[in-house]
Amino acid sequence: MQCPICTKYHMCSFNVILICISLDWDKDGDILAVIAEKSSSIYLWDANVNKISQLDSGMRDQMSFLLWSKTGPLLAVGTSKGNLLIYNQQTSRKIPPLGKHTKRITCGCWSSQNLLALGSEDRSITISNHEGDTIRQTSVRADPADVQFSVMKTDERSSPGESTVSGALGKKTLFLFNLNDPDNPIELAFQQRYGNIISYHWYGDGYIMIGFSHGYFVVISTHIREIGQELFQAHNHKDSLTSIAISQSLNKAATAYVVYVQLIRSKMPLQGDAEETNC
Repeated sequence: MQCPICTKYHMCSFNVILICISLDWDKDGDILAVIAEKSSSIYLWDANVNKISQLDSGMRDQMSFLLWSKTGPLLAVGTSKGNLLIYNQQTSRKIPPLGKHTKRITCGCWSSQNLLALGSEDRSITISNHEGDTIRQTSVRADPADVQFSVMKTDERSSPGESTVSGALGKKTLFLFNLNDPDNPIELAFQQRYGNIISYHWYGDGYIMIGFSHGYFVVISTHIREIGQELFQAHNHKDSLTSIAISQSLNKAATAYVVYVQLIRSKMPLQGDAEETNC
């Protein structure tokens, strides 16, 4: 595993003779955390001093997931058997491994309030606090992927904080789980001709843009009066779509297909003129 870090002024690198599984920067962009195959260590590279250190995870099963908090010095590490470790970089405190899931942890996300949502191959999603305590758990019908926190519009006033966890289930449906209404999750299905869900992004006032494998992308709203309705749909790529991205500051979205990127410029929700560029 070689991980070069390049800047305008210098180039640094470190080498570990292992296969990298996952890596992530802390919120300040100072510490790069890395997990690798056949290793129980978490590698921490300090970009300021170009120094790498090893943190013993204490876990015997293979690590499969790694993610820093967006707001604090907390690092979450999940394993192939569903265990979870939370490490505080500032205090060097490790919360001992917890049996969070029964199978591999595959995805997750921190909220701005330091809640941690995890998706697993056991077809469940858990939400934990920064101490690792489970505060919500829900079963789903297929393997979850791309778990995200955001705000779902339930009435004229939005819920305080990022109170909704979303995820793509089996690449076919979009799952919305409101922490304030855990008994009424929402699962949205889409037209079969769209193909599989490739990527999705929350933006604006509770909108979600979703890209599909057959070249379609759609915009939906999480406003309760509009839930399940497609506010916009386009088929800009005839054969397939590989990725989407949104810039809220520029009010643009980009959809990609192989060597083409198409930019969509408009008011929210995103719809309107498109421009295409070669990559």
